[in-house]
Amino acid sequence: MATKNKQAAIGFIFITLLIDVIGFGIIIPVMPKLIQQMIHGDISDASRWGGYLLFAYAGVQFLFAPVLGNLSDKYGRRPVLLISLFGFGLDYLFLAFAPSIGWLFLGRVIAGITGASFTTATAYIADVSTPETKAKNFGMIGAAFGMGFIIGPVIGGLLGGFGPRFPFVVAAILTLLNWLYGFFVLPESLSLENRREFDWKRANPIGSLKAIQKYPALSGLVVSFGLIYLASHAVQSNWSYYSIYKFNWHEREVGISLGVVGVCVAIVQAGLMKKSLQLFGQEKSVYIGFLFYALGMVLFALASQGWMMYAFTIVYCLGGIAGPAIQGIISNQVAANEQGEIQGALTSLISLTSIIGPLMMTGLFSYFTSNKVAVKMPGIPFYVGAVFMVVSAYMAYRALHPDRKQVV
Repeated sequence: MATKNKQAAIGFIFITLLIDVIGFGIIIPVMPKLIQQMIHGDISDASRWGGYLLFAYAGVQFLFAPVLGNLSDKYGRRPVLLISLFGFGLDYLFLAFAPSIGWLFLGRVIAGITGASFTTATAYIADVSTPETKAKNFGMIGAAFGMGFIIGPVIGGLLGGFGPRFPFVVAAILTLLNWLYGFFVLPESLSLENRREFDWKRANPIGSLKAIQKYPALSGLVVSFGLIYLASHAVQSNWSYYSIYKFNWHEREVGISLGVVGVCVAIVQAGLMKKSLQLFGQEKSVYIGFLFYALGMVLFALASQGWMMYAFTIVYCLGGIAGPAIQGIISNQVAANEQGEIQGALTSLISLTSIIGPLMMTGLFSYFTSNKVAVKMPGIPFYVGAVFMVVSAYMAYRALHPDRKQVV
């Protein structure tokens, strides 16, 4: 693919992910209220059920992500990406009319099965990137997330005034429009000579993770990469519940605050990511990112007023340089015809942390805000997340400096 066409393809994937994330972000501010209505409970109870819903989605995605990643290595990125987007659109419509909490779970299972859009998009980026530009281009994926979370949650918070179900309908419309756009515009990125036959042994989640063992320097980095996502659920899974509980925020405030998070993420990964790589290189960018992540989480836990969450968000989001830097290092050690496999493996790892993370973090929040404890501590998940970030930095250092493993 020519350089000009590569840049155009990256731009398309950026817009595709942006619209997809907007659809996802729209529903976040209203989910706690919807769950509360269905279970007839308080915010502490709703957070626990919210963790269960994330668990259901991530568990199914863990099983199916490597299958779809390997299918994209055989049939190309385009058909798998389009099928995933269409499935998400149908899921949002399904959730918009769910009559009970059980139907919400069924909808999340459907979304998990078709939830390979990010996996395939990441492989698409790897197809059209050079070793030198992979980290920067992976950072653009983070920028799409950031911009999507600028627009999506703010819209969701405002639309929540029309009822907790209305944002789901809007999310469905956006996602299906995204699918339609991709159907007519998206080119294929994987050339025929770089395709391979589908192998069930490599398409199961355990086999997908085992594929990492073929590369000597990857294991420690992958553990570090996974810990980032495990720790991040202290923020991702708890933000709405934490802010509603501690600061009495409503859908509008939750949406605006998540929009601010999106602004910070977009600035860091679209602009500061490149500067960080130029100034410090990939490895130092990893360590600096971990430092900001851990500090930001501790500050979130200590926040006593709502405005502090906005200020501390800047610190936390500066940690966003760590993930793309590690992902770039990992991708550079994998052959062109196995990018789909390795990205599928990383997505399976993310899904595995998303199985554990929400249950752990929402469980901690639910327990330490319930009547079972004498002293309520809603910030506990943030402290746990900060510890994970420190461990992740240590694992990355050990993996990148194997000759120093015996030096303590």
